[in-house]
Amino acid sequence: MFFFPFKDDNPTSSRPIISWALISICSLIFFYQLSLSIFDFNNFVRYFGITPFKLINNTNDQWFTVLSSMFVHGNLTHLAGNMVYLWIFGDNIEDSMGSGKFIIFYLLSGIGAAFLQAIIDPSSSIPMIGASGAIAGVLGGYLLLHPKSNVNVLMWIIIFISVIRVPAFIVLGFWIVGQFFNASFGSEGGVAYFAHIGGFIAGMLLIPFFKRADVSLFQEAHSQAFQSSNVDFNNLRSRNSSDDFMQDFIDSANKKDKN
Repeated sequence: MFFFPFKDDNPTSSRPIISWALISICSLIFFYQLSLSIFDFNNFVRYFGITPFKLINNTNDQWFTVLSSMFVHGNLTHLAGNMVYLWIFGDNIEDSMGSGKFIIFYLLSGIGAAFLQAIIDPSSSIPMIGASGAIAGVLGGYLLLHPKSNVNVLMWIIIFISVIRVPAFIVLGFWIVGQFFNASFGSEGGVAYFAHIGGFIAGMLLIPFFKRADVSLFQEAHSQAFQSSNVDFNNLRSRNSSDDFMQDFIDSANKKDKN
């Protein structure tokens, strides 16, 4: 069984320039990292990542890593997972406050994430990298602004593929509960779960002060929840072009949004 959110049903009134820029910058930096040798790659991570022990004990020389670490990723899965969530949810948060405020909101969420992780585990010598703390702030803000908005989730069970609309409070609630659950068992695999929690809480605290006055909290949905559309695997397999598969997938999701 596989679940993957890929789109929400929220329209925006402006282009998410900062969200696009952040996705582009993180991607370009990662592709630069790929051009490095393994030795240089690891040194790059150590230099620009946050090491809690160094940050707590030598803040004057390590302050820049609180920002630089948000743009460094460890592998393609790490990058793709973060950028997909920023792509889905970042545009509405940016739209709710404007591009100028959004970059400040994003960075403050990332800073809050970094310091909570450092405070929880101050002796750690493992560098923390990734945009997930800042993006967690975006998720926290989204939960307060659009809890009832629906997120299109790809559900794959063996040979059956379906797209189902799930309310944001379920998608994001499941995500943050998972962070607390995983944090209680330690940071397995080097994942800084408390950074995710810190960013999420920071986003929830900041969003009332950063959103425009005409933007309300707890907005209603733009579509009906739990509607689904199935994709016939056999028909898709019989197609000769991968473009046909992708077009059917996109058309299926778009058709649901118009219902």
